[in-house]
Amino acid sequence: MDHSVRLDKWLWAARFFKTRSTASAAIDAGHVYLNQQRAKPARLLKEGDLLRVRTEQGEFEISVLLLSEQRGPAAVARQMYQESAESMLKRARDKEARQLAPRFEHPAGEGRPSKKWRRQLHQFEQKNSTGE
Repeated sequence: MDHSVRLDKWLWAARFFKTRSTASAAIDAGHVYLNQQRAKPARLLKEGDLLRVRTEQGEFEISVLLLSEQRGPAAVARQMYQESAESMLKRARDKEARQLAPRFEHPAGEGRPSKKWRRQLHQFEQKNSTGE
């Protein structure tokens, strides 16, 4: 039996996105490519298809192993696809780079910046603009 599943349902079932609506929004925004082509949420997915999915956790290059419209446990969801070795390496490098990147966080995080905070922000921006 050759059955297929909507792309947004599969991404939700495989736990790439928390809801189908966020999966659809990501597809519409161009964060999901099916077989090197930009996809639409209702596009039918088959076993063996290649996906490139960009999420908050990074960019995944995967091949579809199993189809499902039902969201199950994370262990089952991981068996629905296989991520390429290059993709895993790239995500690990990107994660490490994000952790090493300098961050400026204001303790209050809201409202107008104080004079001291503005000076720190200005120094931070100057330091990063000359370092690139």
